[in-house]
Amino acid sequence: MSWLHLAVGSGIAAAFNGLFAKLTTTVLTTSLSSSIARLFSLPDDSKAVEFVVRGIFFGLNLLFNAIMWGLFTAALAKGPTATKVSIVNTSANFMTTALLGWAVFTESLPPTWWLGAGLLVVGNVIIGRRDEEDKKDGAYRAVATDEGELRARGGSAESESDDGNDAEEGGRQN
Repeated sequence: MSWLHLAVGSGIAAAFNGLFAKLTTTVLTTSLSSSIARLFSLPDDSKAVEFVVRGIFFGLNLLFNAIMWGLFTAALAKGPTATKVSIVNTSANFMTTALLGWAVFTESLPPTWWLGAGLLVVGNVIIGRRDEEDKKDGAYRAVATDEGELRARGGSAESESDDGNDAEEGGRQN
């Protein structure tokens, strides 16, 4: 799996983690428990059924939390930068959370939510690009510094060799 797939999967798992955490504590779960109790010819207000349903949701919460961290850690290990992985993860989490809220809780998100989510994603992209530019500038400075040090010692990047003329190497040989 590529880092991109892992980061998207991590974001989706994080959204499901949040969904099951909310289902562990919401009134919607009481309604669902009553329906399940009726299905098994139990009283509608069976606390045992509600306890089991909430326990299942809590277990799923923990499971998706573990999945999310596993995928996120793998994405960080394979990804080009932690910033890029975080951007993809956050974006996938936001969009999946919005869809799950609409599908499960019949939430409708106001335009200001979408605006805020969009600004967050744009901000993350800007930070990610800045991170890339800083990384490139830092690599250029490091190369330039190394070449400058070589020239100061009478060498060049093209003609560097292990002939013992380097001050560090000479010091270690004596």
